[in-house]
Amino acid sequence: MSSVRSVLITGGTGSLGQALVRSLVKDHPEVERIVIFSRDELKQFEMQQKFDAASSRLRFFLGDVRDVDRLKRALRDIDTVIHAAALKQVPAAEYNPFEFIRTNVMGAQNLIDACLDSDVKRVVALSTDKAAAPINLYGATKLCSDKLFSAANLFKGGRDLRFSVVRYGNVMASRGSVIPLFLRKRNEGILPITDSEMTRFNITLTRALEMIYHAIESAWGGEIFVPKIPSYSITALAEAVAPEAKQVIVGIRPGEKLHEEMITAADSPNTVELESHFVIIPSMSWWKHEDYLLETRGEKVPKGFAYQSGTNPHFLTVEEIREMIQLHVDPNFRPSQ
Repeated sequence: MSSVRSVLITGGTGSLGQALVRSLVKDHPEVERIVIFSRDELKQFEMQQKFDAASSRLRFFLGDVRDVDRLKRALRDIDTVIHAAALKQVPAAEYNPFEFIRTNVMGAQNLIDACLDSDVKRVVALSTDKAAAPINLYGATKLCSDKLFSAANLFKGGRDLRFSVVRYGNVMASRGSVIPLFLRKRNEGILPITDSEMTRFNITLTRALEMIYHAIESAWGGEIFVPKIPSYSITALAEAVAPEAKQVIVGIRPGEKLHEEMITAADSPNTVELESHFVIIPSMSWWKHEDYLLETRGEKVPKGFAYQSGTNPHFLTVEEIREMIQLHVDPNFRPSQ
């Protein structure tokens, strides 16, 4: 990221935000200033302790994406924004819908407006597989956010400013996800299974960061970048973590899907396949699709193509899941017997 000098990360104290900071501090010395924007002063304090050696490059900025004036202040002298701030818990969204709209939709528009009024050059917003054909409010707010960031390219004028989106599935080590839950529950001898047929996409923090950096470097403006990642079945995950534990079916929670999607069949006319990822091109494009295909060497996907966790050609085996947990979640992990 040779052109990046200053980065603002909204939601910077979350799992992905902290991984971004670690990566930028370690691998990108050209980034001179990293601003962590979040609303929790305790998490910021704890994060400061972790990154004390890199404190000269870090700035901790208390604020909420609901506050556009605070965002404008935080964006001074920033050239790149990674938008990771969101309310994410599916059941909580069903019970507190407008709170999710305020943060995930109105907060997204606040950030867009602040970026349009600043000298920012690149904005990458993070999305979720739940935004494709959403059936829950969280997914609906993220789909709306994706549309806002894509359409923002229409209002930038002639300046060098590009908004894009990265969409991916469950991050292995993220707080609140199923793998840490199973690791906590396995000593009880019982693992709660929502549905024995349930599948999920799986992405490591490392792969998520690679996709974000790729979007910063290569976006034309308006794309949704979708990495090619494996799936796992919930029963294979339970077997990998605790083969002797009893699997108890507890039922699908409000707003959950049996299988997740990242690209729907309706997206197929605007979807391009590349070696390591897919790109959903904006339907109201401000650049020629043919030029994009030529430069990226991408291929249009077949009509009706969909990218779904249940029909994904790459499923993780029990042994592969165990290896990934050891590598990306807990190096001391051993399956309980």
